[in-house]
Amino acid sequence: MAIDMPVTEARERFSELVETAAHEPVFLTKRGQRQAVVLSPAEYERLMEAAEDAEDLAASDAVMAEIMAGSPTIPWAQVKADLGLA
Repeated sequence: MAIDMPVTEARERFSELVETAAHEPVFLTKRGQRQAVVLSPAEYERLMEAAEDAEDLAASDAVMAEIMAGSPTIPWAQVKADLGLA
């Protein structure tokens, strides 16, 4: 669950904001509109990893679509040779 906190209140209660954000996201609001969010480092890292995983999956799907559409591939023997493994 996330909470909303006005920016003016966040300034006055900064240490409490940081403590709360360690356990749940805190949205900073200005005139009732969300302007920013404060997250724990663990939650930030989890979100970044999820975004990277989604990008990797999209790239993989795009390559598979190209292969299925008949784009040429590089033979395994050529890959090994290029890497000095053959």
